[in-house]
Amino acid sequence: MIINVNFEEMLALRAGAQAILRDGPGTGVAVAAPPEARALVEALPPLEGDLSVFTYHELRQLRSGVEAILEVLRDEMDRLIVTTHPGAESAVTSYFDYAHALSVLGRLRQSAAEMEAMIEVVTGRPPDEDTARSFVFPD
Repeated sequence: MIINVNFEEMLALRAGAQAILRDGPGTGVAVAAPPEARALVEALPPLEGDLSVFTYHELRQLRSGVEAILEVLRDEMDRLIVTTHPGAESAVTSYFDYAHALSVLGRLRQSAAEMEAMIEVVTGRPPDEDTARSFVFPD
């Protein structure tokens, strides 16, 4: 299954991923990302275009990584709005990064619901860990 991601959305996801993966003081990251978020982002496929997943398990991992990115982007947006001004260029840019990532997450959630329904129709039961890993959705 292909998850379409436009250029602006990809840039926003990359910005959030880079913020999570940066280490050390003076990196400009307002909130240190927890190790779980770092692991989720490190497990993401390359953020270079449309995203392709073949199983429900892969989609869940992708969704978790994007949720971690979204949390960091939301924290950055909140910080910039409070420390600058809601109309400041940096605050507005951070809003668009957050909104673009949220849009991708919305498509991931919709795709997950579709995958769950398809698995349930074919197998007669909701997806368990085994079917989440073995039921393949071709592109």
